Amino acid sequence: MVSSETGAIKGRHPSAPSSSRTQKDTQLQEQNRVQHLPYIEGRKMIGGNSCSILAVSRLIPGLLLSVLCLVQVLSAARPPNFVLFFADDLGFGDLGCYGHPSSLTSNLDLLAAGGLRFTDFYSSCSVCSPSRAALLTGRYQTRSGIYPGVFYPGSRGGLPLSEITIAEVLKMKGYATAIIGKWHLGFGVNGSFLPIQQGFDQFLGVPYSHDQGPCQNLTCFPPHTKCFGMCDQGNVLLPVFLNQKIIQQPVKFPDLEPSYQEFAWKFISNSVERKLPFFLYYASHHTHYPQFASGEFSGKSLRGPFGDALMELDASVGWLLQSLRNLGVENDTLLLFISDNGPETMRMSRGGSSGLLKCGKGTTYEGGMRVPAIAYWPGKILPGVTHELASTLDILPTLAALSEAPIPNVTLDGYDLSDVLFRGGKSKQNVMFFYPPSPKKQLGVFAVRYGKYKAHFFTQGSFNSETTPDKDCHVTAFLAYHDPPLLFDLEADPSENYNLLAGGMEPEYLQILKEIRAEKENFESKMVFGESQMGKGIDPSLEPCCNPGCFPRPFCCHCASDSLQQE
Repeated sequence: MVSSETGAIKGRHPSAPSSSRTQKDTQLQEQNRVQHLPYIEGRKMIGGNSCSILAVSRLIPGLLLSVLCLVQVLSAARPPNFVLFFADDLGFGDLGCYGHPSSLTSNLDLLAAGGLRFTDFYSSCSVCSPSRAALLTGRYQTRSGIYPGVFYPGSRGGLPLSEITIAEVLKMKGYATAIIGKWHLGFGVNGSFLPIQQGFDQFLGVPYSHDQGPCQNLTCFPPHTKCFGMCDQGNVLLPVFLNQKIIQQPVKFPDLEPSYQEFAWKFISNSVERKLPFFLYYASHHTHYPQFASGEFSGKSLRGPFGDALMELDASVGWLLQSLRNLGVENDTLLLFISDNGPETMRMSRGGSSGLLKCGKGTTYEGGMRVPAIAYWPGKILPGVTHELASTLDILPTLAALSEAPIPNVTLDGYDLSDVLFRGGKSKQNVMFFYPPSPKKQLGVFAVRYGKYKAHFFTQGSFNSETTPDKDCHVTAFLAYHDPPLLFDLEADPSENYNLLAGGMEPEYLQILKEIRAEKENFESKMVFGESQMGKGIDPSLEPCCNPGCFPRPFCCHCASDSLQQE
């Protein structure tokens, strides 16, 4: 397994910084300086350390003043820890706590029972790279240029270094940061887009999706069950990275999750020992195709290979929670569980379930965009279910608020969820805009969620949502413009079956449409599309190889390694 000490890089990697990186560092430092300047109004201080105001009061004895200041300093020194568990291609209907009758997800079901389960939580996009960019930046993927589609092993582009991630925001408050699992936001020249360039101290995982390399000869389920299908051909075999060094190529799938757990334990326990708040981004490969699992879960579920992978994902969540308890920090840690997008139904029983929602991955229907989400924090979050609107865009503003970190001085599309999480309050987000995986400025957003209503201005199927009986989901459902738009009441009809305008324009719905169009026009008038990172093209020579300069590529990129253990 992997030691979190080995090759750990604190802060930014010491390669020559780009101008965008330097500007970002300067911007964050300046915001942090300004954020914490005290403002005195009468006898009240807003921001800063209120002990300086107490010190001027002659009414408080010196000893009491010292005690009060000490308590405040100690309290300020203990910001909360954050664990963000991000599942891959897990559908709205895949978990037991979301209604699946045969999923064995006891740990996630208990997490939901002890935490807050969301029924109306959305990803910003229905495919991997854009959804991850939005999660980490709090901005729609169009702003950062993460379109069209996803990154590949040889992509020239990546998440721009000028973008500010959750990890970078939290590092301004002294957090230890680590990512485990799937990155999928670019590799670039010499790993220039890897996570350690974006605020993460440590990285153990795969720089892109685990189907983006030949897998037909790899074992997915021990002892000898090969991976199902072929995966992407013509690329290098899938590598595993520790920070920016390849430590295994090809990956040994059954060893991944146990290695990730050991790495997570060392990272968390080391942070606790050093009395550092920590942010762990656990970006699981489960339940994306090809499914895999360690021997403990192979052949154990009721749902075949998909169910086995889901069981291992569930066990990882349970293991994380138990680790927090064992280290005495469960009550100091906010744990968030979210999926990146809907299920890849083209894989049939190996692709997951969107439950009663329409379609899945690759579409802007509910099955592609609405995802399971659970928030857990004992003593802070009351157990229950919320129907408030929320999204992955809200994670950065929420964690920044809870850690009292400065908000990046850029356009953010999310909101602080503290009222929803801790006070049973209303969401500040009443509108959600849905872009397809390949957005175009001239088309704009495809759909708008407005309160309980959703309007589809464009619809389009996807090859990712093939094989379902609903033809609207298939790749043969070509781009269609709707005027008037399709309008659904998602509280009464979450499956998007009954167009409210099919029988004509009623006055009530005319007013709703007017308000939706106004929201859409206002949003689109302010949206600035960033330069397309996928549009920079692909260079096969950039694909990560443990044997640089070997021949013939990609077949020579193969390095023997029995395990991910590092001494």
